[in-house]
Amino acid sequence: MVKNLFLTNRFFIGLGILIVVFLAAFPFKILLPMAQAMLVLFVAMSVADAILLFHRRTRLDATRNAPTLMSLGDPNPIQLRIQNPTGYHWHLKVIDEIPFQFQKRDFELQMTVKAGESTETTYDLTPTERGEYHFGDILLFATSNLGLIRRRFRVEAAAMIPTYPSVIQMKKYQLKAVKQIANQYGIKKIRRLGHSYEFEQIKTYVPGDDIRTLNWKASGRRANLMVNQYEDERSQQVYCILDKSRVMRLPFNELTLLDHSINATLVISNIILQKKDRVGLFTFSDKLGTTLAADAHPRQLQRILEELYHQKEGNSEANYELLYYAVRKLVRGRSLLLFFTNYESLFALERALPTLRLLNELHLLVVVFFKNTEIEAFAQQDAENTETIYNQAVAQKYVREKMQMVQVLRQHGIQAILTRPEDLSIHTINKYLELKARGLI
Repeated sequence: MVKNLFLTNRFFIGLGILIVVFLAAFPFKILLPMAQAMLVLFVAMSVADAILLFHRRTRLDATRNAPTLMSLGDPNPIQLRIQNPTGYHWHLKVIDEIPFQFQKRDFELQMTVKAGESTETTYDLTPTERGEYHFGDILLFATSNLGLIRRRFRVEAAAMIPTYPSVIQMKKYQLKAVKQIANQYGIKKIRRLGHSYEFEQIKTYVPGDDIRTLNWKASGRRANLMVNQYEDERSQQVYCILDKSRVMRLPFNELTLLDHSINATLVISNIILQKKDRVGLFTFSDKLGTTLAADAHPRQLQRILEELYHQKEGNSEANYELLYYAVRKLVRGRSLLLFFTNYESLFALERALPTLRLLNELHLLVVVFFKNTEIEAFAQQDAENTETIYNQAVAQKYVREKMQMVQVLRQHGIQAILTRPEDLSIHTINKYLELKARGLI
């Protein structure tokens, strides 16, 4: 009982007032009985409060409702439900022992639970690294309306919830890439420059259909304009390649570039499978990591999710020659390669360029790398002194060099995406849909 008993601030305030009253009453004996009466009343109220709180029928129940897995970089809702089966109102301070990765040492919730009722509250947790997150117990610190004594209830609720690449983002973009409203969210509706050889059906012409697909024989038979309708060619191979070298350890918005790339890989993999194409996965640094052959099986997305969950950044340089050897040996047939990496200087790109050109000769290569948003923001600020002018000149040179990298890649026939980390998924989807619409895959 003692270890679960705590004295509140109200108790110490009342005690302080009594001490002041006693000190003031000592010179005046006529006031001393009044002070003693106040002391007795205070003690009686404290004892009554303690009896009420520690009665054998006094109890509180709590449950935590959390997702079976948390999504990396997204707010994940955690719901607490507090039940009060007693006949008294309780004022609660609730402390949920959240995983140490969040480093929230002052996390607490305040609420009131009425007699015989229950209440619910929800808070969000945003994990910034993949792995296992261990929750502890739920601590309830209850006080009555008197508020002099506080009792602690410990509810056992230990649980482990893994944090995977963002499933929330994957579901968010799943329909946006297919529906006509997709452009409202930044996903472009790409104009089809041609059509594949996958004939689907003959349908009645409506304004907006391509008049080059008019079927004159069917139109003559039906006495109405009819057009041929085609569908995207299916079963095309797409591989996502993740660079796990030290250049991907840079943090942006509390996530590393590798984590941003992993989230985008899961999103684009789901879109590819929705389009009935086959998707595979390569990871590498100085050594070859995951090699997952392209497949359109319904379980392929789950395989990719599990592989992405275990990826870790390395401390060494990327071995591009090893990547070329692996792609040459393991990838059969022309494929689209979405290569997520980063280049901080033109010199770094030039070192990798010979291998990138060889990969582009075998397949359709798209190099995806990142803007440094912090340097761009600094380059656009107003200069206040000479030192700031020099620093901004260096920052502006860095920004121009990033744009120059895009031009160098395009000069060699390599597709390139230079994007902010937060826009990575949208730009990757746009590029995939564009290449598909142009029939380049």
